[in-house]
Amino acid sequence: MKRLIVFIYCTFLTFNLTLYAQTRIKIDSAKTGKLTLKESKMILNLIKSDTLKIPTNTALQREIYRLNPDLIYKYRLDSISSKVSLDYNEDVQNQINLYLAKKKVNIGKMVYLGKYYFPIFEKALLAYRVPLEFKYLPIVESSMNPFAVSRVGATGLWQFMYTTGKVYGLSIDNYVDERRDPVAASYAAAAYIRQAYDDLGDWLLALASYNCGKGNVTRAIARAGGGKKTFWDIQSYLPRETRSYVPAFIAANYMMNYYTRYDDIIVRDDVPVKPDSIYINSYVSLSKIAGAININTTDLKNLNPMYKKDLINGSVNAPKKLIIPKVTSRNYPELFAALNDTNESTINVINASLTSPKIIKEKATYHTVNNGENLGKIALQFKVEVQDLKVWNQLKSNVIVPGQKLIIKPESVKSAQLEKADYITYKVKAGDSLSGIVEKFENISIEGIKTINNLKSNVLSIGMILKIYTN
Repeated sequence: MKRLIVFIYCTFLTFNLTLYAQTRIKIDSAKTGKLTLKESKMILNLIKSDTLKIPTNTALQREIYRLNPDLIYKYRLDSISSKVSLDYNEDVQNQINLYLAKKKVNIGKMVYLGKYYFPIFEKALLAYRVPLEFKYLPIVESSMNPFAVSRVGATGLWQFMYTTGKVYGLSIDNYVDERRDPVAASYAAAAYIRQAYDDLGDWLLALASYNCGKGNVTRAIARAGGGKKTFWDIQSYLPRETRSYVPAFIAANYMMNYYTRYDDIIVRDDVPVKPDSIYINSYVSLSKIAGAININTTDLKNLNPMYKKDLINGSVNAPKKLIIPKVTSRNYPELFAALNDTNESTINVINASLTSPKIIKEKATYHTVNNGENLGKIALQFKVEVQDLKVWNQLKSNVIVPGQKLIIKPESVKSAQLEKADYITYKVKAGDSLSGIVEKFENISIEGIKTINNLKSNVLSIGMILKIYTN
């Protein structure tokens, strides 16, 4: 009974405070047209406690925002319909301030690039039932640059590490790096985020996992006392970068939704290229195709960032996709000629000869670490992968020191004919074994696959790309 009396009293008091505030506002507004700072603070406290709801687009709302400018950011974030908790706090405000102070030019560029990339991201996110707000994550990861490479070797729009990319089915070989493929990488990222959400039960925790790994998130939850936790509950237990990573993502959502409210954010008004796709079943240079459809080779490479060389290594058994601008009928003859040119002088393709190959021995290549260098920079310089450097040098982490001697390319015995041979690629799936793969193709052996792929054992990992010579 006593609790009931207290509840009724509190309800009455809250009602009267609200009524008092509304009455005072009405009286003072009639006199001066403005609120006093004291009234504003009182109303703000009522708003924060969800006691008072202010109608939108009213003189009263504008007056409250005039006296409490930060409140508008919370209101705008709350107004975004989202399955993700786009919370407002000081950390988020700091990230918004950073965009407004230093990155307005970048925001205009992101909006423009989004006209091309966002539909690609949305399609992948929808396929895995991931909230569409995650389409803004590449703004934080890479400033939507498919060629971006971090200091530790993370690559592409979604910044996949070599091993993670392989695990999620991305092809990475001498010709192709699908971490830089907007379509393939988007589906891989959506799969990762969905799996993380299924494991953690919260979209912001899944986002934190994308940055620092699920292990760090689960350990942070344990350190915070275990049980059901939000990102903000465990923020202080996460790696330093991840603590600001989630606020930066929320800030990016804010900017993408409200950039039109800032007159000095300039967005190009031209429409990005309308893409089309064709499939290539032979070796063709990008420059030859660019010439055929009368565009700059650099522009064609930007549409196809997954190709590491000026070469598409398509074959009948494994055709490769090429993104081109929509072409008119007058370009068809030149394009057809380029795709069917059997005298491509810049490409030397020799059929495999598994019976009597010419054997050559290659010496190992070394590099001495200089001041300021890291594995990512060295990998980029020598056009190898960070993960390969770690394996070749038996490194357990990315830490290297000046004066350290690194193997850049290990000593190897290879077949000169096999190295240049035409081949197809095979992506290892769950349950695959070398013996099972051999049964899928003619005239190949387990030892043959191991030789041409430099495998030291029969152990395969899901997502591994194997070269299969079938000639």
